[in-house]
Amino acid sequence: MKRQVSVMEKYKTYNRCKSTTLFCEAFFLIYYFMKKLLCLFTLVNLLIFSCSVLFASSVDEELQKIQKAYENIKDIRGNFIQKSFIKDLKRIDTYKGQFFIKIPKKLKWEYKGEKPQEVFINDNEILMYQKKERQAFRSKFDWNTYGQAPIALLSGFGKIQEEFLISQKNGNLLLKPKNPMGRILSVEIVSSENEFPITSFIIRDSLSNKIEIILKDIRINTDLGEKLFDPSLPKDIKIYEHNPGD
Repeated sequence: MKRQVSVMEKYKTYNRCKSTTLFCEAFFLIYYFMKKLLCLFTLVNLLIFSCSVLFASSVDEELQKIQKAYENIKDIRGNFIQKSFIKDLKRIDTYKGQFFIKIPKKLKWEYKGEKPQEVFINDNEILMYQKKERQAFRSKFDWNTYGQAPIALLSGFGKIQEEFLISQKNGNLLLKPKNPMGRILSVEIVSSENEFPITSFIIRDSLSNKIEIILKDIRINTDLGEKLFDPSLPKDIKIYEHNPGD
């Protein structure tokens, strides 16, 4: 009888030891995996923080490069290619021409080709002269007019932080207007390492249209004369006034 009790006691003791061992093993495994998860979580946070720092640094560097360049720019001239992606018509229209800008708010650009057109901006007035149709349209120029005169954005990129919310897309600066600019939703800038810091820019609007403007042969500070920005129109053309606020 005593021997049977002894065997039972040993059996119970064995089970208790085995249970304790299994518990310890389970606890160790849980501790091990928790430690690994904590390390992984810390690593992920460090990577996110590092990416955020690099992103902020990259955006800041691009901004500083553009704004520093604009501090010394008095005028800009060059050629352009404009590609207009029109969603409703499901087509792409391509235009070529040349432009002249006198900082802060005098611009002239000429569209060449089958439908030649000249566009002038003098301070708060815009005039569009369609040579083939022998007609011109004149109106006030303000933030809401930029959609009609996309290349005019080049004159204002020296004040990006004042006028736009800034982020990054595909390694480029993505600007979203702080105040309404007609139908413009965003402007994506492709920067350059050349003397003029912008290679091209893409404008997207609320109708899902897109305008890409590629800049070529840029020259700065060539002392553009004031007369260049005064329209010289034939006397017999019709000028249409458009001032919706009046």
